[in-house]
Order: sequence, then structure tokens, then C-alpha cells
Amino acid sequence: MTRTETEESDVKAKPADHVKIFDTTLRDGEQAPGFSMATDAKMVVARALEALNVDIIEAGFAAASPGDAAAISAIASEIKGPTICSLSRLNDKDIEASAKALEPARHKRIHTFIGTSPLHRDAKLKMTKDEIIEKIGRLVAFAVPLCDEVEFSPEDAIRTERDYLIEAVNTAIEAGATTINIPDTVGYTTTEEIADLFRFLKENAKDADKVTFSTHCHDDLGMAVANSLAAVRGGARQIECAINGIGERAGNCSLEEAVMALETRKDFFGLGTQIDTTKIYPASLALSRVTHNPIPRNKAVVGKNAFAHESGIHQHGVLANKRTYEIMDAESVGMPANSIVLGKHSGKHAVRARAEALGFKISPQKVEDIFPAFKKLADTTREVSDAQLIKLVTGNSVVDGRVGPWRMRRTELRIDMEEGTKPYARITLEHDSGEQHTVTHEGAGPIDAAFAAVCAITDVSGVIKTLDLHHEAEEGVVRADAVVTVDGRDYAGKGKEVDIADAAVAAFVAAINQAAAVRAGLGVVESEAAAS
Repeated sequence: MTRTETEESDVKAKPADHVKIFDTTLRDGEQAPGFSMATDAKMVVARALEALNVDIIEAGFAAASPGDAAAISAIASEIKGPTICSLSRLNDKDIEASAKALEPARHKRIHTFIGTSPLHRDAKLKMTKDEIIEKIGRLVAFAVPLCDEVEFSPEDAIRTERDYLIEAVNTAIEAGATTINIPDTVGYTTTEEIADLFRFLKENAKDADKVTFSTHCHDDLGMAVANSLAAVRGGARQIECAINGIGERAGNCSLEEAVMALETRKDFFGLGTQIDTTKIYPASLALSRVTHNPIPRNKAVVGKNAFAHESGIHQHGVLANKRTYEIMDAESVGMPANSIVLGKHSGKHAVRARAEALGFKISPQKVEDIFPAFKKLADTTREVSDAQLIKLVTGNSVVDGRVGPWRMRRTELRIDMEEGTKPYARITLEHDSGEQHTVTHEGAGPIDAAFAAVCAITDVSGVIKTLDLHHEAEEGVVRADAVVTVDGRDYAGKGKEVDIADAAVAAFVAAINQAAAVRAGLGVVESEAAAS
């Protein structure tokens, strides 16, 4: 099971300015309450990590459970780009379990650890310093022939005496470890302290130039990303991190934040990663969906507000030049272009820009005419929706919170388990004229069939772009948010129903209604613009 010559040739040496990204979403991240993942969910995230081009995927803790071992093996079988890693306590059974789970991997790493701080030695391990050093030397050496790379972590390194920490590190290096990870296990350190510690290790560890020093920071004091970047400044060349910063307690260093800090501030750090940054948001979204944990709205880099602006001053600046208030492009992390959110702080430039994005050719005078009504509306609602803006621009009425001619009357979704029978939906919509239209349509799934039926009834060809569903237990309803592309433009629709399928279809109908209303109102607005 040792590395072959072919495998050696596949592993290219990284330049000195390369920072490896060791993703632990599927191990440390998954250990956090509320983020446990079954194998199929782990595979979704693993594929997203492969697309991101991370250097190492810590796929799990093989000895933790048969399910974790099976998930590691499944990931090792399919994912070919990154090195696949399994965590192990510093004992032979854990190490053997990791080696077995990693057998299908093209490149294998065993990550083994033991506590070294006084608290861990005395309270948890009940071991002397010498006993721990002996165990490090013996079991790191035991792991070396079972994989391609061995990583060693002195757990709670930050609170370990420096002279003892260097002894533990030297022992692991002499036994064959190729990566030395220095974990801030409880998020205790500061930027100055951790940078100085890495400089100390680089200067004093034996054969320091032959190993990669790694940082693993927790966010208990909200400094995981800052501390990880400080460690890099001190000489670390691997950051252990997780998508959306998930992990034990307050979480880990956020992958997207650390990567984009290095990318955006290359002038300062002079370092880079091999991450395809355009895949960051898709990976964040994939994790959010499989764990049913929404991305916080104000989350750096990937949150809904990261590239959104409501303040009129900010909106005016961004419309003139994005760099006035954005230090990176939304597209660079795979998000839609910057978002102008219409609210009570928005100005005329933003109202006009959003109306034009919806397809209207709107004159300056028209903006002046509708702006007082816009401000009045904005004072009574948290955010002015596209539907409300369409009403202001076209003069159309909003009935029951909707704009457009169609109302959902009946949704019937069917899926027959018999082989060869496609799922289908029967949808009934009512037009403002009072006429009801019913269409039955097949699809890849029942909801897909329902969307196709809605398009057939309304004669508006829409393609679902995103659909987010949230169950609100207190109200006993499902809220749906859909983004639908029609004629190259995106329309956002919302639905609220007791049934999940009804909510999804209602949100789709709301978006299609907006597109229909825009089509109907374009001529009127264009005529007004021409007249002015």
C-alpha cells in the first residue's frame, strides 16, 4: 500500500508561494450538531470540493462508525483529484481503520493526533510527557507504510509548552510525518501569538524545510480566519478549513473567506491557492441544501447580502463603478452579479436600474413620477419586491400580493411507481378574465411536470433557476422562493402554502406572472418614454 512510482509522478511539487487548502467540512464540519451527513449527502459535498480543486479532502473519521468508514471509501473510489484523508486517533486500530477505508483512493493521507497540552495530558489522557512522545514516534512510524502521506497534529498545540511542542513535532518528523498541523483546538490564540509560534517552529524544528506546516483554527473568539492568515504569514503553507466555516462549537476557519482573502490581497500576502473561486458559491449552496442549514444572510463572500446594496449612496456608487463599494466581483465566487435591493434607503438611480433590469425602457420623468409612491411603499415594507415595482411602473394592480393575470387554483402531482410511467402534474390556473385553464403535463419529476404545465397554460416559457423551500413550524406553512429565467431575465417569485408542492408551484406562478406583466406593460412604458 506504499506509494508507487506512477503515483509519485502524479504528485507535483508545489511552489513556495502555494498555500494548500485542506478541507475538513466532511470531518470536523460534520461533527458539529445539526450538520451530520449521510453518505449520499457527503458525496454531493465531495463532488463540490473536487470542482473547487481543493488539495486535500478530509473525508471523515473512519474509526468513528461503520457509516463514516463507508463514506470515506465511497469518496475515495470516486474523487480522483484531491488527496483523500481520514482522521485517526494515535492508536493502531484507528490507523488501520483509516488505511482500509482509504484503499480505493488515488492519493491517501492518514491524519493522526494526540493531545499535548497540560490539560489534555493530565485531564484527558492521564499520560506523562515521555509516554506521549514514545507513542508519537511509534505510531506515526506505524502509519507511514500504510498510505502516501502522514499528517500529525499535537492537539491543543496553542496551550502546549513550546519546548515540549517542539519535542513532539520533531518526534513526528523523525518518524516520517510529512505534514505537521498546529491546531488551535479551542479558538484561544491571537494573530500575533500564532504568527510568532509558526516562525518559532520553522526556525527550530528539525528538517523544517522538508515538511509542510499547517494551521487549524477554531472560531470560538471569532478569529479563526484572521488567525489562519496570520499563521500563513508565519510560515504555514496549509490551511485547514471548512465550507461556510462549519465545525465544532463556533466553527472552523471559513474556506471561502481564507481563499478570497489570499486572492483579493495578493499584493499583501504574495501567496495563492489552486482553488477555482468561481465554484465557491455553488459549493456553499450545496452544503447548505444537503444539511438544511441556510447560509446566513450577512455571511462574508457567500451570504445574500455580500454583494447586495440598499443604501442610495452605495447603490449610486456601485452603478457608476462597482469598485466604489465592492472589493471583489460576485461572479468571481460564482454568485449572480451585484444585487440592488430596493428599500427605504434606495434612490432614483437604483429604481431605474432595477426597472431596466426587468426589461422596461423607463424615462427619467417616469422615475420622478413613481418615486414618491415608491418611497411611501418602501416605508411600509422591508423590501420592495419586483412585483411591487412592476405595479408602480405599469400601473397594474396587485391582487392578493400578486402581479399578473394568473391565479393558482388546483395542483395535482402524481408519480406512479410502476416501471416506465413518467411523473405528471395536472395544473389549473384562473385568468383575471375569469376563465380557468387546466393542463396535464409529464416531466422528469412531478414538480418539474407542474412547472411545464404552468408554462403551457400561460404561454410564458420559464426555466427554474433556484428554488428554496423553508418549513415554518410555528405557522404550519412552507415558504418557497423561486428564481425563474424568462427571455433571458430573472424573476423572483414567492409562495406560502401548507403543502410543499403547492408552495413550490405558487412561487413559480408568481415569477411567471411577473414576466407576463412585464410583457404586457412594456408597450405602455415605451410609449410614455417616447412621448417624453
